[in-house]
Formats: sequence, structure tokens, C-alpha cells
Amino acid sequence: MIKDLPLSYRLKTIATYLSKGTKFIDIGSDHAYLPSYVCLNDPSAKAIAGEVNEGPFNSAKQTIKKYDLTGQIEVRLGDGLDVLRPNDSVYEVVIAGMGGTLIRRILENGQHKLRNITRIIAQPNIDERDTRIALTTLGYTIVHEQMIEENEHIYEIIVADLVTDDNQTKWTDKELFLGKILLSKRDDLLIKKWQSQLAAHRKIIQQMKQAKHLNQSKIRQFEKEQTWMEEVLANNE
Repeated sequence: MIKDLPLSYRLKTIATYLSKGTKFIDIGSDHAYLPSYVCLNDPSAKAIAGEVNEGPFNSAKQTIKKYDLTGQIEVRLGDGLDVLRPNDSVYEVVIAGMGGTLIRRILENGQHKLRNITRIIAQPNIDERDTRIALTTLGYTIVHEQMIEENEHIYEIIVADLVTDDNQTKWTDKELFLGKILLSKRDDLLIKKWQSQLAAHRKIIQQMKQAKHLNQSKIRQFEKEQTWMEEVLANNE
């Protein structure tokens, strides 16, 4: 039955960071393929599939019914963490496949729902820095970062655990932008991503400098980011 579940390599990789026997919420679950995959592989796991739109919400319910997982997975309609209820024994959150700024908004708006959450697994499609800022300011420490490539797009998976003491690791602006753990790994995908991004960044800076009304602070920020990219690539030579 698992063989016919259409789960991407990206989502399978995300699933490896969930604890065995977990109870988790998948925010923006779409067809609920990730919770279904996890629960089919782990009968002791339970999940809530949260979806804000009616169409994907109904698709998720159909998936749960198809794989006979109504005893393990509950599908709820709502915005972000709003679908969590006070009596839910949920300890892990997956929030994947959306922009990093949206992930940040969802986590910050729902921070009062994070009291019992010990792990957050985030996979922003863009604006990874915003996701890292949210995680590190909401009482979590980033413990894993992984890059994967799928369909010619490079994704970053960011895993953060709840800080249980006062030893919150500080991240510099550069580390928030590039990924502190990714910088320490320095794998081929890191180089590939920033080689591609550097050219686009230079073009944006050039366009901003040619604008009628110059935004100097934004130009300085982009130039700083360009320097960080160049440092990564220079260290690879």
C-alpha cells in the first residue's frame, strides 16, 4: 500500500526527522501524503493534518480514507497553528513547502500554541533566513540543516528543538542568511545554490542602483549578502 503513495523525496527526507511514535501536526498538509506515509510506516504514530483551504482539506480527507488511517490521522480546517486544541498531545510540528516569511508569520502568530512542541521541522521554499529568525527567537535551537535537490530546485530542511536551558546558541546575520550548520558542512549543493543566487543578486543590486529613488539601506543589505555569498564561493576554490 505504501508503494502507491505519491510522496516526493523532499517529504520523505523531512519524515526522517520525526521521532518514532510521534504525534505531530503537518501544517499546510495538502493531500496529507506526509502524515499518511509516516503513519503507514509507524503504526504507533498519530498526526493532525492542518489545511487552510477547502480543496486540499477535502483531498486530505480522501487520502486518509483511502489508506484506512482515520484512527491515526485527523484532518482539520484552519489557519496555521490555530487548528491545535488545548487537549491535543502534539509534540512535533512540520511546516513545509511554503515561503520562509509565511512560515515565520505562522509560528509567531501561533507561538502560544507551541508550549508543548519539542521539535519543529521547517522547509521553506525561499527566504530561509526568516524561518531561522523565527525559530531562534521563539525558544528553539537549530540542530540540523540539510540541503536536497528535487526537480531542479534546492531546498533547505531546518530542524529545531526546544531549548531546555539557558544555552541558546546565538547566530550571526550571516549564519541566519546562509545557515550555520550548512556552512560547516559545505557540501556541493551549498556551492551550487549560491553560485546561482550570486548572479541574480548582482543583477538586483544593479537595478536598484539605477532606480529613480534609491533605497540605500536596502542596497547596503543586498551588498552585504553578496559579500557573504562571495566568501562562501571563495572558500571553495
